[in-house]
Amino acid sequence: MGQFCTGVVIVTGAADGEPAGFAAQSFVSLSLEPPLVALCPAKTSTSWPRIRAAGAFCINVLGADQQDVCAVFARSGGAKFERMAWRAGVTGAPILDGVIAYVDCSLEAEHDAGDHTIAVGRVQNLAVLDDSRGPLLFFRGQYGQFAAA
Repeated sequence: MGQFCTGVVIVTGAADGEPAGFAAQSFVSLSLEPPLVALCPAKTSTSWPRIRAAGAFCINVLGADQQDVCAVFARSGGAKFERMAWRAGVTGAPILDGVIAYVDCSLEAEHDAGDHTIAVGRVQNLAVLDDSRGPLLFFRGQYGQFAAA
């Protein structure tokens, strides 16, 4: 599957006012009407149960220059938000400063998918915050960026 290039996002949520988050590549637009997205957290994730409990999550789309942010959220445990500036979106889920876009969602449904869960989110709010930078990409085990033709 490493032959398929993906974008990199940070999935965030806030259960009981405490932020949680993790890095993900498995994010996709699912439906325009109604507006739905999907992501696939691993069943071993310690962050997803906390985000699920909040009933909402935010997809933070990383820019090509945010590999360091991805590294923070790719680790299990730790104080991921300790030095991370953010604000609450309409659902209460954290929107990270410096991302190029975000999609703020309420949790619509979950489906079993082997060692992962397919989580469907209903889009409550979204915005492009910076269209001057390209996205952070992941391909063949390495980070990269989009080069316009």
